[in-house]
Amino acid sequence: MVENTPKVVGGLTPACLEVATALYSGAVQTIVPVSSPAAAEMTKLLENTFRAVNIALVNEVAIMCDKLGLDVWEVVNAAATKPYGYMKFTPGPGVGGHCIPLDPHYLSWKLKTLNYNARFIQLAGEINSDMPRYWVEKVQDALNETGKSIKGSRVLVLGVAYKKDIDDVRESPALDVIELLRQKGADVRYHDPYVPRIHHNGFAMTGELDLDAALAAADCVVVVTDHSVYDWTAVARLARCAVDTRSVLPT
Repeated sequence: MVENTPKVVGGLTPACLEVATALYSGAVQTIVPVSSPAAAEMTKLLENTFRAVNIALVNEVAIMCDKLGLDVWEVVNAAATKPYGYMKFTPGPGVGGHCIPLDPHYLSWKLKTLNYNARFIQLAGEINSDMPRYWVEKVQDALNETGKSIKGSRVLVLGVAYKKDIDDVRESPALDVIELLRQKGADVRYHDPYVPRIHHNGFAMTGELDLDAALAAADCVVVVTDHSVYDWTAVARLARCAVDTRSVLPT
């Protein structure tokens, strides 16, 4: 909630800081003053970069666990039992929204003008942006196991918002998943209760209205956004083949 999320505030002058603090104090419980607007912006960039780097780390762990024949979710959940020194991040199809996929790269660009490479930011961006391709390969493998080629197969993408229970598709990895599937010749459909229509890189799609019918008609279902309204037990029952990027389907 807005009121209980601390607000970092910096002013060009002490008077500016005082006015900004007074303004936000009317709506936010905790104000964190810093020495300048630049320090306030760097604080936000640090927070976004922290999340981008840690999401990239756990995404790479997911790939490593896959190659080692391990269940990454078992590993992540076991690691999360440590009562100190560890913060749980979960793997997925990539990152989306208007902050995590973008803001750290503004910082990286600025540092390049100062002859410095922000290596963590660059590497995290590479790993996270490649996750849609990783999951599309999983779709291809899953279809192969059922004796089908990805070309011509109907693939249903469940959820296109960049995170659960919202209607925002900005930088959503689902859009890249859809585009990559289309490039491989799949007949791609999607369902999202919050997003009736999408536009991306020159193509437009309208979401499926009848979820049960769409699930039954799909050769493969890809869970990309784990909206709370979905009945995952029903999805698992109706899907002939499924790729679960969020570990929500019952096993």
